[in-house]
Amino acid sequence: QAPIKAACEDMSCKTGFPEDVHSAVVSRSVHGGQPLLNVRFRSCDGNKKIHFGSSDPEDFRVGEDGVVYAGRSFQLPAEPTEFVVSAQDEDTQEEWQMRVKLTPEPAVTGPLAKDHKKIEDIIFPWQQYKHSSHLKRQKRDWVIPPINLPENSRGPFPQELVRIRSDRDKSLSLRYSVTGPGADQPPTGIFIINPISGQLSVTKPLDREQIASFHLRAHAVDVNGNQVENPIDIVINVIDMNDNRPEFLHQVWNGTVPEGSKPGTYVMTVTAIDADDPNALNGMLRYRILSQAPSSPSPNMFTINNETGDIITVAAGLDREKVQQYTLIIQATDMEGNPTYGLSNTATAVITVTDVNDNPPEFTAMTFYGEVPENRVDVIVANLTVTDKDQPHTPAWNALYRMTGGDPTGRFTILTDPNSNDGLVTVVKPIDFETNRMFVLTVAAENQVPLAKGIQHPPQSTATVSITVIDVNESPYFVPNPKLVRQEEGLLAGSVLTSFTAQDPDRYMQQTSLRYSKLYDPANWLKIDPVNGQITTTAVLDRESTYVQNNMYNATFLATDNGIPPMSGTGTLQIYLLDINDNAPQVNPKEATTCETLQPNAINITAVDPDIDPNAGPFAFELPDTPASIKRNWTIVRISGDHAQLSLRIRFLEAGIYDVPIVITDSGNPHASSTSVLKVKVCQCDINGDCTDVDRIVGAGLGTGAIIAILLCIIILLILVLMFVVWMKRRDKERQAKQLLIDPEDDVRDNILKYDEEGGGEEDQDYDLSQLQQPDTVEPDAIKPVGIRRLDERPIHAEPQYPVRSAAPHPGDIGDFINEGLKAADNDPTAPPYDSLLVFDYEGSGSTAGSLSSLNSSSSGGEQDYDYLNDWGPRFKKLADMYGGGDD
Repeated sequence: QAPIKAACEDMSCKTGFPEDVHSAVVSRSVHGGQPLLNVRFRSCDGNKKIHFGSSDPEDFRVGEDGVVYAGRSFQLPAEPTEFVVSAQDEDTQEEWQMRVKLTPEPAVTGPLAKDHKKIEDIIFPWQQYKHSSHLKRQKRDWVIPPINLPENSRGPFPQELVRIRSDRDKSLSLRYSVTGPGADQPPTGIFIINPISGQLSVTKPLDREQIASFHLRAHAVDVNGNQVENPIDIVINVIDMNDNRPEFLHQVWNGTVPEGSKPGTYVMTVTAIDADDPNALNGMLRYRILSQAPSSPSPNMFTINNETGDIITVAAGLDREKVQQYTLIIQATDMEGNPTYGLSNTATAVITVTDVNDNPPEFTAMTFYGEVPENRVDVIVANLTVTDKDQPHTPAWNALYRMTGGDPTGRFTILTDPNSNDGLVTVVKPIDFETNRMFVLTVAAENQVPLAKGIQHPPQSTATVSITVIDVNESPYFVPNPKLVRQEEGLLAGSVLTSFTAQDPDRYMQQTSLRYSKLYDPANWLKIDPVNGQITTTAVLDRESTYVQNNMYNATFLATDNGIPPMSGTGTLQIYLLDINDNAPQVNPKEATTCETLQPNAINITAVDPDIDPNAGPFAFELPDTPASIKRNWTIVRISGDHAQLSLRIRFLEAGIYDVPIVITDSGNPHASSTSVLKVKVCQCDINGDCTDVDRIVGAGLGTGAIIAILLCIIILLILVLMFVVWMKRRDKERQAKQLLIDPEDDVRDNILKYDEEGGGEEDQDYDLSQLQQPDTVEPDAIKPVGIRRLDERPIHAEPQYPVRSAAPHPGDIGDFINEGLKAADNDPTAPPYDSLLVFDYEGSGSTAGSLSSLNSSSSGGEQDYDYLNDWGPRFKKLADMYGGGDD
């Protein structure tokens, strides 16, 4: 069904069709809505609106995109069909035409057009060479006609198809075979061949939807397997049977169409597929609508293109407010819709009618009423309700409100409630009852989007809003506020300053006079008469007070009426205080430091006066006549209007603290003067003019308390250091006291003790003298740490001279050596009276004697009597004391 496109050559830009005659070849059988071809129209001006038409609109129609569709289903005649396509400019009405010539495709002939017939024999081809008297075979370039086999055959099986043979089977014994998918390749065993007779058979029913055709190759060989004939190709086509129903891609199809759509409006497309051959009647589908629910306003609101499945409207009257959804049952039937032989299936098409703005909002009343207290803002005074039949919460339903009259000053606004769609009339500016007692507003309501075309209703609805203003008790107000009063400072207490009164805006309420009171008076200088608002002073007004900022003193007063409820208003009184010369100047700083000598000894001082010009500087500086030592020792010189310099008059002044009175006079009228005492510290100075004595610390700002605190900190620090040193020494002593009281060599705790080998006893007389070596050097006692020594430790005396055996002694000297060592040990006055470490030669490692660590006493020590150790001599005295001494 694809259109046949014709080629067009490019040309210079000229509005119109590129050719006068357009030829195309299409299929002989056309269906309604089938695209046939695409006509080309060149517009040099892209803004032109071109409308296409056809001279035969019943059979051919042209879309806005230039595609030519079949208007109905029909068969093209054998002769070419001609019609005219026109294009018209909608603005200028200029028209262009082109003749279209449609030629039907030639009839298709071939294996698909033939009925199934039985092919008896397929003979291997051969050809005789002209230059030889023998027949020689060669493969020819022709194809054996395919075998057509219907699917779903009932048998019986195997079912014979054809017989393959060679004309040489008369002279030779041949064997036949077939190869390919369906024979010896998967799926195997579908086709078999008798190797002797060459009879080709099918073994089971075929399914075209699985395999539409089989391509086999037949072979002929002799009994020895030699190829006798070239292989031939055999094609077996499976003929389709109508064994599959159409299947919709979706069981439920959803589409939308705007309400009020004109007939012919496209809605949606439903699609079904058929597994049968689409080129045969078995796979050619046709669609139709079985039912429509609901059936209002017409039972045939929609139609469907029976070939494409396009659903379009065919009747007017779609109204979402009446019917919001239509349900169509769609049927698809193969065999081109033949109800007798075709198979069919159904699906559901759900068409939702979408909303358009075909209903404007309408006020539920012609007049709305509301009231608002005066001076209130952000108050909703009236609710404007409207009705709209369009779908809620859509732009076609949402209402917009605006005021068309009655509010020239913009005191009201109308907001839209997004949930209820009501208009909320809200006050945005205060309203004074004494000025306006009532408002009559004219309002209009319309949708967010304009009404659809063709709607006869007016686009908006209007109404009137009557708003009454309620009189309330308003607060009094002072006039003016703030009130400025200029007054010289120094006004005595009890003096009348001014009157500060308020007014009541409620002219239509019967109220008595106002009452006044003081709300804020930081210096407590004022009081106000509660009836007439007269303000008098209660203290002297002082411009230099800390409560005065920039010569201004602020006080707040309260005026209260007797309404219900009582209301009050505040007013601010600003008193601008004019300066008078009521303060004498003072010296700054109060303390200074200078050197004992004349140079350098200048002190810079400044005069400070709380008053302002002209009652302040320039100042006059002088020293008093008394006492006489002041002018004798000091001199003062003014260096500017506010500054002077004090210096020593004499060459040397003894170190100390001196009080120097200075008389300072301002420029006021009359003048004000004072005598200020400057405390001067005279000290010894270095070449740089800095004080070097201890008293400089005090002069620099460190008082006695600070010095005492510093000394205390130093003492505490020294005590802490001393305590730390004492603690370290004590810890060292404790470490020395906890040291082991024996030599590490003699400590029996977790140590390996060294003992000399004294021999194997009397039964061991065969000595191996080669094992004796020079004994290890015994560590001297001098390396032991200094400390408390054990009582049973060998005292430090001159060591006796034990005999030293030569490196290679004679075997006969062993006994003499041992006896000499024993005798020296018995006569050693430093030897302890118990078994101790004696010096013997080292025998070497690898002793055959076993470990003695496994020897255990057969009974506990408490059951033994060790008194006999006292009889063994002085050597066992220590053991007798240890084991025979009782509990000690």
